[in-house]
Amino acid sequence: MSGRFAGKAMVVTGAAQGIGQRVAERAAAEGAEVLIVDRSDQREVVAAGINAAGGVAHAVSADLETWEGCAAAMARAAELFGRIDILVNNVGGTIWAKPFEHYQPHEIEAEIRRSLFPTIYCCRAALDYMLPAGKGVIVNVSSIATRSLNRVPYAAAKGGVNAITASLAWEVAERGIRVVASAPGGTEAPPRVVPRNANAATEQPEDWYKTIVDQTTQSSLMKRYGTLDEQAGAILFLASDDASYITGVTLPVGGGDLG
Repeated sequence: MSGRFAGKAMVVTGAAQGIGQRVAERAAAEGAEVLIVDRSDQREVVAAGINAAGGVAHAVSADLETWEGCAAAMARAAELFGRIDILVNNVGGTIWAKPFEHYQPHEIEAEIRRSLFPTIYCCRAALDYMLPAGKGVIVNVSSIATRSLNRVPYAAAKGGVNAITASLAWEVAERGIRVVASAPGGTEAPPRVVPRNANAATEQPEDWYKTIVDQTTQSSLMKRYGTLDEQAGAILFLASDDASYITGVTLPVGGGDLG
């Protein structure tokens, strides 16, 4: 425990599993008070585990694909902590994996809503607390899949996250707020407690998803997937004071794949 986040109030969205969970666990181990925001009931299990290990964590359910859900989550953080020092926007992820001509209009909209709206809404909601304080850090979790196969709508959404990061950072830099992003590559993780698409096996041929796996590995100079700790480490570096002179950029964390 280095204590990098001692005295910091951190909100981590999508923290019931995967990268978000590891970020919340490691931040709490380094002194942060953490609010876990997730629709999955698993959020309570993660918070309980952090508290049992000697950290401080709270959990709240919110639909972050809506403005109301994001605003309520940030208000809850302010109620608990009196402020928001760090926001990690981790919600998102590919729902379908298929060539673009096979996407239906409602699927395109669902992908954008899942992987873009939670970030832009939470950024806006957090500013209501960060701007009056004159300080804060927002770390958006993007993806190197802005250049990839069989997930054009997801790529569009994450490209939007990169644009939000660059543009918002420019607006708020002189008001004490840093906005940065991590762009994870393929990441090894335990099976999801709540799958992004429970019907994937019946909705898309297996080789469509295999195309993503093969392309991700081949695009990485290291020819492998990353680990949860490798992704969380980059996110927490960007969130920490060690990155105090970094803003407006997206850091690829994909074994050399720049996306």
